[in-house]
Amino acid sequence: MSVIYVLLTISILVALVFFVAFIVAVKNGQFDDDYSPSVRILFEDELVKEKQIKSTINNNKQDKLN
Repeated sequence: MSVIYVLLTISILVALVFFVAFIVAVKNGQFDDDYSPSVRILFEDELVKEKQIKSTINNNKQDKLN
C-alpha cells in the first residue's frame, strides 16, 4: 500500500514540474505566434526558391571575384 503513496507523490511532482515548465514557456512568449504556422506551408516553396536564387547570385559573385 505504501508503494501507491510513493507513486502518487512522484506523479504529482512530475505533473507540477511540467506545469511550471509550461507556465515559464508561456511567460517567455513561446506560444505567441499564432499566424505564421498556419500560412507557412503556403509560402514555403517561395522561400526555398528565394534562398536558391540568393545562393546562386552569391556563388556567381564569388566566382567573378576569384
